[in-house]
Amino acid sequence: MKTTAFLLTMLMTMLGSGVVLGQQTPSGAYAPVNGLKMYYEIHGSGEPIVLLHGAFMTIPGTWSGWIEELSKTRKVIAVEMQGHGRTADIDRPITPANLADDVSALLRFLKIPKADILGYSLGGGVAMQCAIRHPEKVRKAVIISYAIRRDGFTKEGIDALSQITPDLFKGSPIEDEYKRLSPTPDGFANFVKHLMASNSRQVDIGADKLKATKAPMFFIHGDADGVRLDHIAEMYRLKGGDLHGDIRPHPESRLAILPDATHVTLMNRRSIIVPMVNDFLDAKPSNQ
Repeated sequence: MKTTAFLLTMLMTMLGSGVVLGQQTPSGAYAPVNGLKMYYEIHGSGEPIVLLHGAFMTIPGTWSGWIEELSKTRKVIAVEMQGHGRTADIDRPITPANLADDVSALLRFLKIPKADILGYSLGGGVAMQCAIRHPEKVRKAVIISYAIRRDGFTKEGIDALSQITPDLFKGSPIEDEYKRLSPTPDGFANFVKHLMASNSRQVDIGADKLKATKAPMFFIHGDADGVRLDHIAEMYRLKGGDLHGDIRPHPESRLAILPDATHVTLMNRRSIIVPMVNDFLDAKPSNQ
């Protein structure tokens, strides 16, 4: 019952936030990467930034309004990851590590040496894995609402995710969007099962690996987004945070916790988050 209420809240929030699924039909292209035909779109010009959506989501379902703002000054590369949207699923676990390899391969295909990466939820995990597995491809990374370990999420969130089934999405905007965009419109149930099975055996990213990354990271969270506050602080410490910036140089990585924001409603704060992201991406290293 709690899971059903959680999903209904998520779906209704999406509908009320101006994300009208199914109305955007921008032109895109496909790239052959790691056995996938990965769908992507490019908007604007300037320094490249890759946008990575959350689980079950698509480009229009996650980035409505974001692309318009970010593409004013940057080349925005929005992708739909394995099994999502216009990218068909394949017989491979849908994990942040595998998806990060796809992002790196896409950048090679596009002949882009290095890019900024912005990921939300599952996409945040993918962004971190990009910085870990393909450091030569990542300049800076923005992580919105994700954790490096399973126990970094609140217990109630973990319990809710473990109960997700295809039936819970019956008649929802997420199911409708899948049927409209997917190359396999009748495969939604199998996709949900595949994604949840992959999630259940997901390997922790690892504190040591995060600490060793060179790319500056901006962790953005809501104060009630399902990631434990002590875990958020731990991730920021691993990237040089938790010091007195008037006494020692401020780390290149950053942290923002938005008040009265959940995992879903956090994405409604675009007018607050986008300027902070632009400021982070434009900032020069302190030694320059």
